[in-house]
Amino acid sequence: MKTRKLTTLALLAALALAIYYVESLLPPVVPIPGIKLGLANIITLLVLLLYNSRDAALVLLVRILLSALLFGQAMSLLYSLCGGLLCFIAMALACRLLQRHFPELISILGGIFHNIGQILVALALTAVPGVLAYLPYLLISGIITGLFTGLCARFAVRYLRRLPLP
Repeated sequence: MKTRKLTTLALLAALALAIYYVESLLPPVVPIPGIKLGLANIITLLVLLLYNSRDAALVLLVRILLSALLFGQAMSLLYSLCGGLLCFIAMALACRLLQRHFPELISILGGIFHNIGQILVALALTAVPGVLAYLPYLLISGIITGLFTGLCARFAVRYLRRLPLP
């Protein structure tokens, strides 16, 4: 990997980490635990749209590991990692199938699968089927927040494509 590209990806990972931290300081949008905007996912989607899935996976993993190390706990790492990886796989497949068009749809799928991943972790850790009662609320929030982050990514890509990216 060339130095310029590596530097750009490192800056994007740092930006995603900063966005994650700022979002963690905001009060909850709704009073249901586990629902948040997921603004750092905008950066993952940007890298997926502008570069490739390997680079996006690298940025995502760096952001998840550093955010857990700096701001979280071991449990938040498990939830973020499972949700983030499932989200990434769904977005990477959708990105390939849709040929990088429709970032809103790609992001909505990512939001849905992120929440499914978190529910699966909660189910595995607690062995209480009652956590599945959260799923409809999380799926609705995944659709809404995915649409928002997809729109943000669409507008950002429109401007970033004008720049000479490595």
